[in-house]
Amino acid sequence: MKNVTIKDVAEKLNVSISSVSRAFNDTFDIKKETRNRILKVAREMGYYPNPIAKKLTQKKTFNIGVVVPEFINEYYSEVIRGIQDILVDLGYQVLIMQSDNNPERELKNVKTLVQNMMDGLIICPSVKSKNMDYYLDEINKGYPIVFLNRIEKMFPAKKVLFNNTKWSFFATEHLIYQGYKRIYHLSGSNDLGITKDRIQGFIKAMEKHHFSKDDYKVIETGILSEEAMATVQKLIDNEDLPEAFICVSDFVALSTISVLKQNRIEVPKDIGVIGFTETKMASLVSPKLSSVKQPTYKMGKSAAEMLMKLINNEPILSETIVLDGSLNIRESSLKANL
Repeated sequence: MKNVTIKDVAEKLNVSISSVSRAFNDTFDIKKETRNRILKVAREMGYYPNPIAKKLTQKKTFNIGVVVPEFINEYYSEVIRGIQDILVDLGYQVLIMQSDNNPERELKNVKTLVQNMMDGLIICPSVKSKNMDYYLDEINKGYPIVFLNRIEKMFPAKKVLFNNTKWSFFATEHLIYQGYKRIYHLSGSNDLGITKDRIQGFIKAMEKHHFSKDDYKVIETGILSEEAMATVQKLIDNEDLPEAFICVSDFVALSTISVLKQNRIEVPKDIGVIGFTETKMASLVSPKLSSVKQPTYKMGKSAAEMLMKLINNEPILSETIVLDGSLNIRESSLKANL
């Protein structure tokens, strides 16, 4: 069966090819009656405009690339939902790739997306990412890129961040007000900007409340459950447990509670625990987990909106958007004798 072309429609109606094209593009210089007649006959003939050709004439692919470290973490599923809710309504397709927290794979993903003519990228960098020089080169060439989450606040690029220092401070201060006298922070990788910010918030709270350095520790634990479980078990074996843990993520917090339970240490009766990121599991486990809630959906929307401004050459008031969160207090951090 022969494919119907724009030329076939023009010949059927005895109009010019440019008239058919203007009808489908809904330009100002074609009468409404003429446009409706052309569209009606085109549908009857089975003609539909070539979306690829249309994109090329507009010098856009209407494709946006998104690179995230992992899919298993619901943090990123909420971020992606926010991104899609903005971009899909604007006629864009969103292509999502996972780096698996591997800098080499992250760079390969990004290069693949660039080579496939994405109109722009949203990148959530992996742990120990060494790709920033490449990204800066692309940005300096005029390629639209917005970063989200795991990036230094001073990095010279458009980005959407969470106020990790502020909310780490508040989470730590909550433990202090509960009466915990010895507190350990199980931190993420020291290569991550969010790790540095959360450590800074933790130490600020310790110093504000005049804790001795003997009464608090920062322990680099990483972001994986296995690493957290090994770290906590080692502290138990060495008889070096605090009165409370503030954890870099809910995954680390839940892993901590699991190891404590295995060793017959009760939360919060014996030790308090608070997490970060507010996963859905936080309110389903026993005891229910206290956690810092981040506006993940809003972060995705903000990144997409910023990227659209970049692509459309619209003014951007600030290079960095910093969003706030909230502190959800549940059983895991409430001291039993209060």
